Amino acid sequence: MTESGLVGSGSGSATSGLTIGYAAMLEQFHPTEVIELSVLAEQHGFSGVMAADHFQPWVPQQGQSAFVWNVLSALGERTVGDLGPGVTAPTFRWHPAMVAQASATLAAMYPGRHWLGLGSGEALNEHIVAGYWPEAPERINRMFEAIEIINKLFAASIAGKDVKHSGPFYKLESTRLWTMPETPPEILVATAGPVTAKRAGRHADGLITVGAPLEKISGLFDRFDTGAREAGKDPSTMPKVLQVHMSWAETDEQAMTNALTEWPNGGMKFPKGDIRSPHDFEQMAKLVRPEDFAGRMVVSADPDEHRAAIQKYVDLGFDRIYLHNVGRNQREWIEVFGRDVLPQLSR
Repeated sequence: MTESGLVGSGSGSATSGLTIGYAAMLEQFHPTEVIELSVLAEQHGFSGVMAADHFQPWVPQQGQSAFVWNVLSALGERTVGDLGPGVTAPTFRWHPAMVAQASATLAAMYPGRHWLGLGSGEALNEHIVAGYWPEAPERINRMFEAIEIINKLFAASIAGKDVKHSGPFYKLESTRLWTMPETPPEILVATAGPVTAKRAGRHADGLITVGAPLEKISGLFDRFDTGAREAGKDPSTMPKVLQVHMSWAETDEQAMTNALTEWPNGGMKFPKGDIRSPHDFEQMAKLVRPEDFAGRMVVSADPDEHRAAIQKYVDLGFDRIYLHNVGRNQREWIEVFGRDVLPQLSR
């Protein structure tokens, strides 16, 4: 990495400069197509792949929802960059021990490439096991207890020891992970609020967030850094990871059509964590108007407008940014952005 350009591939930690990765949408594309697109993205300068752990798409139009761990394993064989779930919830569909095993195995197969992105979950995906769906504070507490279990398993397993856990939400009988990488995968926590950001700084290795007003993200950084320092860690060495949704097409009109048709959830100005069905989202999507994307997602045919928006996030201090173009025109977008946008971004 130089001061004037991007690293072409690799995991992209806070100490190795900026990387721009590909956000592969398992909600929109068949898994074999996701792999093909990810390979193409890497050939055009994208550094790695983030893929979300969804059981259902946001709206029926998106049409897919493959199992993220299978896809990540296949991506490991076909690509050379970093890869991770952005994000998985280690709390409802999964016991934390199972997430720890899945992540440790992937990291053992592809050393130095895998990171573990964790979040507190959304009803769209987690309610399908028909358990009680708690309010946000409990979901967050569950996530941090899960992180404690995952960290215990990683540390004990590398040391060749068993570990157990008994807490408010989870129990773990004495056990260890028998397949482990030499170095545990870094744990990145999805956060959009100041309290979670501070706790993430204390208990995780880095943070993940989505595109938002710069002043809001700056506040998250401050709280994350405070939590890290309270835990005796140096926040400047801890990755700050961003996912950016955008809509680019050959015309502004097509870009807006793609946004309204394929990713109307990007224009919904309310919390989405308690909505259970893609069909409910579909009804809400009928209320989304073009102006609802303003300030939330760049919708434009001008690559330079997208570049300027991404550069602002770079200037704010993000180490890794994963880009998602919401339209079906993935191949054209990958080629245009690989040529006209990625080389122009710099720290």
